[in-house]
Amino acid sequence: MAYTLTIAAKAPLVAYAALIAVGFVNKSEDITESIFVEVVDDKTAVKSNPAASVHLTTPEGKEFSTQLEILDYLTEKYPQLFSTSISSSQWVKFALDKLSIKNFKELATDLETLDAHLNFRSFVIGHKISITDITVWGVLRANALMGSVIKNSVYINVSRWYNFIGQDSRFEREIEQYTSNLNDLRKSAKTAANGGKKEAHKASFEIDLPGAEIGKVVTRFPPEPSGYLHIGHAKAAVLNEYFAHQYKGKLIIRFDDTNPSKEKEEFQDAIIEDLALLGIKGDKITYSSDYFQTMYDLAIQMIKDGLAYCDDTVQEKMREERMVGDKSARRDRTVEENLQIFTEEMKQGTEVGLKNCLRAKIDYTAPNKTLRDPVIYRCNLTPHHRTGSTWKIYPTYDFCVPIVDSIEGVTHALRTIEYRDRNAQYEWMLKALKLRHVHIWDFARVNFVRTLLSKRKLQWFVDKNYVSNWDDPRFPTVRGVRRRGMTVEGLRNFIISQGPSKNIINLDWSVIWAMNKKIIDPVAPRHTAVEIENVVPVHITDGPEEPKVEDKPKHKKNLEVGLKKVVFAKTLLIDQNDAEGIEDGEEVTFMDWGNIIVTKVHKEGDVVKSIDAKLHLEGDFRKTSKKLTWLADTPDKVPVELIDFDHLITKDKLEEGDNFEDFLTKQTEFHTKAYADVNVRNMKAGDIIQFERKGYYRLDKPYEEGKEAVFFTIPDGKTVTKYGSKK
Repeated sequence: MAYTLTIAAKAPLVAYAALIAVGFVNKSEDITESIFVEVVDDKTAVKSNPAASVHLTTPEGKEFSTQLEILDYLTEKYPQLFSTSISSSQWVKFALDKLSIKNFKELATDLETLDAHLNFRSFVIGHKISITDITVWGVLRANALMGSVIKNSVYINVSRWYNFIGQDSRFEREIEQYTSNLNDLRKSAKTAANGGKKEAHKASFEIDLPGAEIGKVVTRFPPEPSGYLHIGHAKAAVLNEYFAHQYKGKLIIRFDDTNPSKEKEEFQDAIIEDLALLGIKGDKITYSSDYFQTMYDLAIQMIKDGLAYCDDTVQEKMREERMVGDKSARRDRTVEENLQIFTEEMKQGTEVGLKNCLRAKIDYTAPNKTLRDPVIYRCNLTPHHRTGSTWKIYPTYDFCVPIVDSIEGVTHALRTIEYRDRNAQYEWMLKALKLRHVHIWDFARVNFVRTLLSKRKLQWFVDKNYVSNWDDPRFPTVRGVRRRGMTVEGLRNFIISQGPSKNIINLDWSVIWAMNKKIIDPVAPRHTAVEIENVVPVHITDGPEEPKVEDKPKHKKNLEVGLKKVVFAKTLLIDQNDAEGIEDGEEVTFMDWGNIIVTKVHKEGDVVKSIDAKLHLEGDFRKTSKKLTWLADTPDKVPVELIDFDHLITKDKLEEGDNFEDFLTKQTEFHTKAYADVNVRNMKAGDIIQFERKGYYRLDKPYEEGKEAVFFTIPDGKTVTKYGSKK
């Protein structure tokens, strides 16, 4: 007798959670037994006996007739696959009992509970997929109401989590097999029950990595240490890590250090630090420079095989010849002449060597211009940051990458789609050198409006002092967006949500910042700041004679954030913008205190100079139209500077031929002097808060006596920010 899972096709809520869990078992290389799936579509049986919708039978004759029983049994039997805990069990029951309801009004409250729980998490419980994720995802997938809810992000954290989990092929693939191949499943289940053998494992993900096998996939992330990691690199790093882990394989972080003119150890160390910030740690770190001798030897072999030649054609003419498909005058040099120039002149960096390069002899008339005898080696006398002056010649990227990929055991080279034309060149190199084949998968690079991702252009901004450095908050580098207030979780969630799609789109930054807001809003302490320019004192005639201090929640909806000091005094400060709309006799709510009645507004022209008021704490805040933030005018208030930013360039998308220097934004920083509450004195660099009614901020420079604290605005995904221009 075998393990058999019987599922009713006509059930009101198909037992997807159990089906997916069984799929995990069947796809595990470490588990020898199989659970055969049998589909029955006896609608009458399901109607008369709801338990008939799912049924698991073990070889010992044990029977489990509910999803909860089946999931509990699988968790206990296969602890290596399904982590378990008390909290996990609670969420499993919650999903099965609450999330299967098909009445949206009843379902809404429980979805809010799940959405709030997922606010800080990539998984329901723990740090990897567990039986809890399987259950919750399966129940939601089976509930017909959830399709539009997920698609329209009614509960943004649920949608984010659902789409992230669903990228694991073991989820959707089981359901696709179930829904599209009912007859095949029934036939295979019957065959298996009669002694048929378990089919060989065939790994398949949504992107269908060719030739991928569980435990054997090796990916690599090969940054060039010529600049800091930017958000485009981060996407490549996260996706390579994601698929390596999904296939239980390995990730290699390899520095493509083949151009000493641009590369620095500073950049190399920064990239490692930034990857660590993103939670990415490769199984090993390697360097292309480790293989300089190997690549040199392979280049010599290519010359001997008649597949490479040395060329001293001047660069402009060579470029023109390649463009029109003309043959180089040096293409027919003899093997002996090529060897002499490459091994004696170029290797030594002589005057003759410096005039030459080594080109692969492919097809100078090829329609794909990357095959028109590309350069594979050049001289460079700049000392290398790792190998010093040992080498005077260096391989190009297109020669180096396929060789090192093959040597290091990479099975799948995931790279951005702009390399697509060069894929044929990559494959030619492997065949010409008789090296192991490597599969290539292209994915779209991430593009943002009014944003440059070219390291050369970013370096220009640094060199010209348009920005402070590579961590400038206007830069799309990982350090830049982190300094602006992007959280690691927000950045990773955004990248995973984009996935490995091949579709190239130009994103607005509001997309990623809105996702980040969902991370910071539930935990950012609430504080107060008022602008110094034309600040308005409010004199409370019956206010406390001496300032008094009370503890108030930092976050009214999340008391775990803690308490803050709120100072109450006879004179308060409010923003000029708030004061301009106040009239004599008006009742106004001062947040965290109560209502006041304005007795007199003092103006000079249109500028409000001061306001007289009296307390009316018994007043109903629900009846006032103005609810204002305020700050006690006491010596402990903290001077701060609030800085907002605009994009560095004015054009959404630069076209080919555009000079980015023609589209520089004239003003990209907006400074506002303000006073903040006393709690700011003890904050640390990197703290993220919300100044109420102003927005979210990250503290860049903490307060020191005589020096104001500096805060950067954190965009919240809206079109216009408080202090700056359109984002």
